[in-house]
Amino acid sequence: MLFNYLDKAGYRLYAAEDGESALERAKYAQPDLILLDVMMSGLDGFETCLRLQADEATKDIPVIFMTALTETAEKLKGFQAGGVDYITKPLQYAEVLARIETHLKLRQLQKDLHRRNEQLQQEIAQRQQVEAALRQQAHELQAHNEDLNAFSRTVAHDLKSPLNALIGFAEILQLKDQAVFSERQLKYLQNILDSAYQINNITDELLLLARLRETEVVQKPLNMTAIVAQSQLRLMGMITKHQAEIVTPSTWPSAVGYAPWIEQVWVNYLSNAIKYGGRPPHIELGTTPHPNGDICFWIRDNGSGLTAEEQSKIFTEFTRLKQVKVEGYGLGLSIVLRIIKKLGGQVGVESERGQGCRFYFTLKAASPAPPAG
Repeated sequence: MLFNYLDKAGYRLYAAEDGESALERAKYAQPDLILLDVMMSGLDGFETCLRLQADEATKDIPVIFMTALTETAEKLKGFQAGGVDYITKPLQYAEVLARIETHLKLRQLQKDLHRRNEQLQQEIAQRQQVEAALRQQAHELQAHNEDLNAFSRTVAHDLKSPLNALIGFAEILQLKDQAVFSERQLKYLQNILDSAYQINNITDELLLLARLRETEVVQKPLNMTAIVAQSQLRLMGMITKHQAEIVTPSTWPSAVGYAPWIEQVWVNYLSNAIKYGGRPPHIELGTTPHPNGDICFWIRDNGSGLTAEEQSKIFTEFTRLKQVKVEGYGLGLSIVLRIIKKLGGQVGVESERGQGCRFYFTLKAASPAPPAG
């Protein structure tokens, strides 16, 4: 009767006449639920349930006992054997159906939970593998960076001595009586010096890059007037050669940073403004408050300006503008970016084609001095 009732309710059913056949059917069919009579020939329901629980293939299948035994001790024995519910005879089919539905839902939830746990375990394992790979890559990258720093220092130092000798001898030749050399020879000599100066700048910047990666500095209030003056002094030959006009403010707001690095920022910005500015270059330096409370320092030139695409690439290493016929070595602005980022600021450029460029960097404002007394 129960079989027919459940069959009409739409369940797919398997029947077994005794405990032994029930064990075989359960292992083969893997049902979602087992209805088990306590009183059976051969193995009783309790023993059958214990064996189901002991088998890895069937231990998770829920078992509902059906029996006419109503004593509490018998019910307890059924739960101890691993049953999930207990239905007493005579059976009320509506109650049986309700309990079956409840335990099938619980069974499905358990399956879903088990599947989700397996997925989570797989995801955790995958993430651990990715994290391990990232740690390994970070370790290798750190090692490569250290090798690169060592290589940069070695190359730069090894170049310095012969390069200084080359520049020194070339400058001595320039000081000789000009009549000794032909016009072509003087031109060649100047080309040698220009190339040597350029290589010297490259080696200086390679050394600076290595120091930037390794050095931690203490930021202090800056004397920007002195820093800008020293930057112009370093570029005096270039300024004179190109007849550059440079306008600076009479006073500067107080910001914090590391003076040698900020001097290098101004040197790089100024040298670019001279090289890529108008003829003659007209250059203006200034400052404005930044929206985030920092101080924005800027330099404006009268050059041909940059397109939006050029602006997006200008701070990338070894970028040289194809349209501008000026020799470049592509490290200057990338060094500016590295310096200012290390000091906690920002860099950028504002420009339109034919309207010149305005390069800037930001620094934290210096805290006001506490009142005396």
